[in-house]
Amino acid sequence: MAPEKGSTELNNYEFSLEGHYCDLPESKPGQEGDSSTEGEANKLQYCVTDVPPWYLCILLGIQHCLTAFGGIIAIPLILSQGLCLQHDGLTQSHLISTIFLVSGICTLLQVVFGIRLPILQGGTFTLLAPSMAMLSMPEWSCPAWTQNASLVNTSSPEFTEIWQSRMRALQGSFMVGSLFQIFVGFSGLIGLFMRFIGPLTIAPTISLIGLSLFDSAGTSAGYHWGVAIMTTALITLFSQYLRHIPVPFPVYTKDKKLHFTRVYVFQILPVLIGISFSWFICYILTVYDVLPSNPKDYGYMARTDLKGDVISQAPWFTFPYPGQWGMPTVHLAGVVGIFAGVISSMIESVGDYHACARLSGAPPPPKHAINRGIGIEGLGCLLAGAWGTGNGTTSYSENVGALGITKVGSRMVIVVSGILMVVMGVLGKVGAIFTTIPSPVMGGMFLVMFGVITAAGVSNLQYADMNSSRNIFVFGFSMFSALVIPNWILKHPDTIATGVVELDQVLQVLLTTSMFVGGFFGFILDNTIPGSKHERGILAWNKAHEDDSSNTLESGEVYNLPFNISARLSSATWLRYIPFCPPGLSSSLEGNSADMTGESKQPLGRPEPSQIIIGAPL
Repeated sequence: MAPEKGSTELNNYEFSLEGHYCDLPESKPGQEGDSSTEGEANKLQYCVTDVPPWYLCILLGIQHCLTAFGGIIAIPLILSQGLCLQHDGLTQSHLISTIFLVSGICTLLQVVFGIRLPILQGGTFTLLAPSMAMLSMPEWSCPAWTQNASLVNTSSPEFTEIWQSRMRALQGSFMVGSLFQIFVGFSGLIGLFMRFIGPLTIAPTISLIGLSLFDSAGTSAGYHWGVAIMTTALITLFSQYLRHIPVPFPVYTKDKKLHFTRVYVFQILPVLIGISFSWFICYILTVYDVLPSNPKDYGYMARTDLKGDVISQAPWFTFPYPGQWGMPTVHLAGVVGIFAGVISSMIESVGDYHACARLSGAPPPPKHAINRGIGIEGLGCLLAGAWGTGNGTTSYSENVGALGITKVGSRMVIVVSGILMVVMGVLGKVGAIFTTIPSPVMGGMFLVMFGVITAAGVSNLQYADMNSSRNIFVFGFSMFSALVIPNWILKHPDTIATGVVELDQVLQVLLTTSMFVGGFFGFILDNTIPGSKHERGILAWNKAHEDDSSNTLESGEVYNLPFNISARLSSATWLRYIPFCPPGLSSSLEGNSADMTGESKQPLGRPEPSQIIIGAPL
């Protein structure tokens, strides 16, 4: 029989002292048995506005850092090839510290002032492509002597000027390109554009975020499939089979003194536990030389001592600062290429916002929140250019997938992640230690994460009528063409030759970005092929935005400006015309006051069924 509402409903699925849960809608009368159990199992343990215990915030924050670590650290290591830094491990370590610091700062800005959802910011491969295209131009090609380790003197002024001049050119390009993203976000153009974006545009965009990463997941896992499969199996075991198994945990309170409480640790920390187990096993195999020591042998990349020199060379404290590589320079070719990457990044981020809102139990993001989110991402790219990371920042799809697995959607966890990344950027040794995580372990984690992201995208089709041949065509063609076209362009990179280098770079970046291709075709076909709004899912999509996002107290709790800024600005009626300010501040505040006087309101933790993916989260 379905449990009654009240405190007793949560007894089996909470930390007995401090837990908070976002419940799915209550079962209908008469539903018993498995339906009740399944409903409890799919609860979000912490919603976007909840604050978990401090120790849980730290553990989950570390898990999010580990999830984003593979992408963040891979970018400077790949970029070092174009910067002529292949044989300068100490500078590579400093670049890693810089990108960690900037990612942490941008994460805090995004969660506190931007979209205000639990979404991590970090470097992006979308902007790495135009960077490498710029560095591959003849004027920036590396001298032959920099490719020979025996000829490189990393402390010589000549070598320093070679790589810093290239970095300064990237910095200027990113800083100018970021101004475009800032303008699009804070001017409200992206919010206006969202009027024409429905589920048939969002679904392929989000799904292709996961599908387009299959190559990086396969490459990392392929270094040692045994270790990768072990990591995947452990994460699956913890997140699916053992999630209902409580673990006794000692707790001390004034009332009960020292006692044990049940903690569903496998449901909350499956990724962190899975990675830690695999990492430790790889360490044991490395110590006893079970894994091969010859770099040419299969399985060598699973060793944990491959980057031991980075740990010894990295300083204990490092303080990256803006302009540390000198005054940035601007090159037109680089700026145009960055523009193309920024466009793709914005489309990807809008999809990430919707996926993050769904997986964290929040209402769909309103236009003013999306405007702020895109604007803050542009500001993050500006900061990344000023600090000299060689890359920009964007929302991390991997961490959106982590929300679906852990079922902890609290943005306070991401705030802790941002602080941890800032600390890692300052403590050089700490960041260097994480470089010892073997690539196959990260590859096994990617297999799970990217699958969740793909499923989260497909779930947006619930709004549209998928019995319609029109919608099947739009979605199918968008998905398939987004896999075919980038693959063909990558295999034939010389095909695009318009005679204008800048235009070639723009087309190269756009046509090799699956998220852009799929989202573009979905947008064009969905808005040009005749079809009713009900058939396209526009009515259901808009209803979710209007009823559950624009005018609800829950939306104000999630997306309004922090530190009571909305209340202080409520008297200024002209602010409602600013694209990135919440509309109807006065009415929202009146609603808040009414609720505080005693009227009951639906808690944020009980959203409509359309706001929570029931099947996609693991």
